[in-house]
Amino acid sequence: MERINNIRHTNIAARLRAQEHWDCIAKPVGSFGRLEDMICRIAAVQNSENICISRRCAVIMCGDHGVTAEGVTQCGSEVTASCAADIASGCANVNAVAAPFSTDVFTVDVGIASDVDCPGIISRKVAYGTRNMTRGPAMTCAETEAALKVGMDIAGQLNNEGYQLLVAGEMGIGNTTSASAIASVLLGIPAEQVTGRGAGLSSDGLMRKINAVKTALDVNRPDRNDPMDILCKVGGLEVAAMTGLFLGAAYYGMIAVVDGVISAAAAACAYLLQPAAAEYMLPSHCSGEPAGKGLLDLIGLDPVIDAGMRLGEGTGGVLLIPLLDGAVSLYNNARKFSDTNIERYSRFV
Repeated sequence: MERINNIRHTNIAARLRAQEHWDCIAKPVGSFGRLEDMICRIAAVQNSENICISRRCAVIMCGDHGVTAEGVTQCGSEVTASCAADIASGCANVNAVAAPFSTDVFTVDVGIASDVDCPGIISRKVAYGTRNMTRGPAMTCAETEAALKVGMDIAGQLNNEGYQLLVAGEMGIGNTTSASAIASVLLGIPAEQVTGRGAGLSSDGLMRKINAVKTALDVNRPDRNDPMDILCKVGGLEVAAMTGLFLGAAYYGMIAVVDGVISAAAAACAYLLQPAAAEYMLPSHCSGEPAGKGLLDLIGLDPVIDAGMRLGEGTGGVLLIPLLDGAVSLYNNARKFSDTNIERYSRFV
C-alpha cells in the first residue's frame, strides 16, 4: 500500500501551459472539445506541455469467475483461456484493433482457471479463478492484495520499458456479473438497474444474472466505503489486477485509458483507494452496459466515444488512441494566431 499512498497529484502548471498553447492556435477557443482537455491532462501527467504518447500498449488482464456456475453467461469459463491464448498469439479482436495504431498488446494471466500453454502469455497467476461469490467472498484478502500488486508491478515494468500510455483491458467470462455487483455497491443502485446482458444473454439468463448479483450482495454485505472489501467479496482477480494497473500507472506517471464497464469498475475502485489516481486516467467510451456511465461519473470522467460498444478486451480503449493522435497533431502542427492576420479569440468560459 506504500506506493498507493505515495501517488501524487499531476502538474497543474503544465496543464495550464498546455491550455495556453491550445488558445494560441488559430481556431475558436475550445473548439476541439474534450480532446483539448485530454491533451492538457496528458501534459499534467508528463510535467510538460510538450507531450508524447508514441509508446503505447494495451494490457489485458485475464481471470475466471466462480459465479459462472450460476448460469450467468452464454458460454463456459473455458473460453477465457482460449481467448487469452488468441490475444497472446496476436489473433484476437484487440490485436486487430490495435495494429493500425502502433499499439502493443500484452496478455497477463492473473487468474485463469487452467494453465494456458502459450508462450506469449505473461504468467502472474494468483489463483485458478475466483470462488462463487453467491456463496461467500470471491477472493481472500491475500489474493486480492496479490492481484492488486500484479497490476502495479506490470505498470512499473512497462514504465521502465518506456511506455507512456496504457489501455486497461480484460478477458474473463463472467466478469460483467462481478462489475455489476461492484457498480451496485458503489453507486447505491439496485442490481436490476446496473446489470446488463454482457456478451449476450436471453431474458431468462439476464434474470439469473440479476439474481446472482442480488444473492452475492446479500451473502457478502460488501462495505461501500471500503473498495478492498468490495473487490474481495464480489470482484475478480483480473478486476483487482486492473485496479492495481490504474494505481500503478498513477504512481509511475503514466496515462491509463479506461475501457468498458469492467475497466471502469476497476478504475472506480482505484479512485476510491487513491483519488489522485483519477488525474492519470482518460475515459475512452461509454459502455453499452448499464453501469458504464454511472461508474465514469463517479470518477468524474467524461468519455468522448458513445457508440454502444461492449466488446471488451480493451478494444474501446484502443479506439481512443487515433483520436488522441489527431489531437496531438493539431496541437503540435496547427498554425497559431501569431502566424496569421487573424485576431486571437478571447476565452469567456
